Amino acid sequence: MDWQTYLSDWEKIAKEQGFKTRKLIEVDGCAVWASEKGDPSLPTVYLSSGVHGDEPSGPQALLNLLRDGFFGEEYHWLICPALNPTGLQAGTRENAGGVDLNRDYFMCEAEEVCAHIEWLKSQKIPDLFLSLHEDWESSGFYYYEINCRGKGAVYQGIMSAASPHFSPEPALTIDDHPVTERGWIFHSEEPDLPEGWPEAIYLAKMGCPISLTFETPSSANLSDRMACHQAVVKEAIVNIPQSLSSLSRF
Repeated sequence: MDWQTYLSDWEKIAKEQGFKTRKLIEVDGCAVWASEKGDPSLPTVYLSSGVHGDEPSGPQALLNLLRDGFFGEEYHWLICPALNPTGLQAGTRENAGGVDLNRDYFMCEAEEVCAHIEWLKSQKIPDLFLSLHEDWESSGFYYYEINCRGKGAVYQGIMSAASPHFSPEPALTIDDHPVTERGWIFHSEEPDLPEGWPEAIYLAKMGCPISLTFETPSSANLSDRMACHQAVVKEAIVNIPQSLSSLSRF
């Protein structure tokens, strides 16, 4: 994929859709974009993708949703569509410096992560965080949930949205985590490794009450992975406000 074209397309279309887009940092000629739209007094929904450069379906899915005008006026939107552009260019999990950005939100060794954290600190704490990923070891769809206010009631909806594209991941243990239900891991807000914080853990520590990290199987067709991400994002955005009444601003 031509990721420079992707970054240019994102900036252009985001502007057309009413977003303000800011360059957090430029690394090896690649911009890390952060886009914002909507009234900050509304519930804040934050989406990110592309933190691992060998997982291209998330950024492409967010661009498709942007093109389709999905991000309307009902929420305050924050979107970082491609957090690891040098990794995306190279097709590597890590950035150009060999750092796994999604394990760097405590140590903050990578300049992309440092710039991203500074931007997050300047924003209102999100009410909902959605993170788009892939897994090279899975054969089905699954997701992690961090819910600081108790288990959410969205499992059936999320799995139904994913089902036209993928079955639930059949493994009963995923990355050493026992599943809560097929395709669903309920994770605490504590990291697996004390110094290896993913972005979702950082958001939980900031005070974001709920995050969902969606994982599609990397071995599947790219268009199917993109379509699945788009479907589960739509499902989460539409139904979490109704399902999670304990979220005060929803």
